[in-house]
Amino acid sequence: MQKLIKLMIISVTVILASCGSKTDAPGNAILAEKKAKLDELKNQQQKLNNEIVKLQNEIAKLDTSAAIENAKLVGVSPVTAQNFTHYIELQGKIDARNISYVAPRNGQGGLVKALFVKQGDYVQTGQQLLKLDDAVYLKNLKQVESQLSYAKDLYQRQKNLWDQNIGTEVQLINAKNNVTNLEDQIATLKEQWDMTNVNAEMSGVAEEVTIRVGELFTGSPLAGHIKLVNTSNLKVTANIPENYLERVREGTNMLVSFPDISKSIETKISLTGKIIDPNSRSFYAEANLPSDKDLRPNQIALVKIEDYSAANAITIPVNTLQTDDKGKFVLVAATENGRMIARKKPVQIGLSYGDAVEIINGLQAGDNLITNGYQGLYDGQPIITDLK
Repeated sequence: MQKLIKLMIISVTVILASCGSKTDAPGNAILAEKKAKLDELKNQQQKLNNEIVKLQNEIAKLDTSAAIENAKLVGVSPVTAQNFTHYIELQGKIDARNISYVAPRNGQGGLVKALFVKQGDYVQTGQQLLKLDDAVYLKNLKQVESQLSYAKDLYQRQKNLWDQNIGTEVQLINAKNNVTNLEDQIATLKEQWDMTNVNAEMSGVAEEVTIRVGELFTGSPLAGHIKLVNTSNLKVTANIPENYLERVREGTNMLVSFPDISKSIETKISLTGKIIDPNSRSFYAEANLPSDKDLRPNQIALVKIEDYSAANAITIPVNTLQTDDKGKFVLVAATENGRMIARKKPVQIGLSYGDAVEIINGLQAGDNLITNGYQGLYDGQPIITDLK
């Protein structure tokens, strides 16, 4: 029985397979025919497209009105040679060249009995600033002056006797020497006493006055002191990054501006540091400033240092510079076959400052640089310009 069932299953499978092959044979032929027809139409379409492009190119060359209709409006500026200057822009500050901490001339100081200056006062050279205790000097001076008076009287008596041929010459000489010695002592005491008057050694503003009457004055900046600043002899200082070491020297032009007071000053670098600061990797530079009542020490300044300049340089707006896989380029307007088109020009650039960049190679004076509408332009595209 099982053998009979197996035979029946095999027979049915063979019959179904033979039926399927008979129904699929016509379908395969129809599919192949349609594919062939599609390939033929595609080939015809490609030929038509090629012919259309060819005709469009021929028409564009012959029909100038069609070229103008498809042209893009751009702005053009002639390239001119002009002076180009590059600046290093930094923040600086004003410093006073002459700053002095007032000190007693005797080197020791003393107790302050009177103070004649307050913070912010302008003082002149030699002006008395304070008075130190002078009681000891006055006492010694009074004693020696009394001795001198007595010595002068003895000398006069001895001289009178000598004039009468009484006494010896040695007695007269000793009396005279005693007077001279006492006079020298008084001169020394007066000089020491004068040192209790502490005077200004230079003109300037009393920037700091921290000493008070009754305090011990030694002149040390760490204790009570008087600091004088000469505001008429100023300089501007700035820290320059070390990569500009070869381009910033003494004599380099500097433009100093003060935004808060709307003032600018042209000067030259008078001194550069010879050591690189290991922390900031910079060196200092300073320049003299003229006397000006509006300038004050520690005032912030904007410093522009001229590190490069070129005469008759070719410069363009930096925004017109473009980049592709071959490097930097710009687009210029060119006339070919009686019509205006955009042309791509590779360029080699130098330094840039502000909105200008120097062109080392690739452009020359007289080229018509496309400055507006250059976005999306391609090499050879027809253009309409505002250039006459």
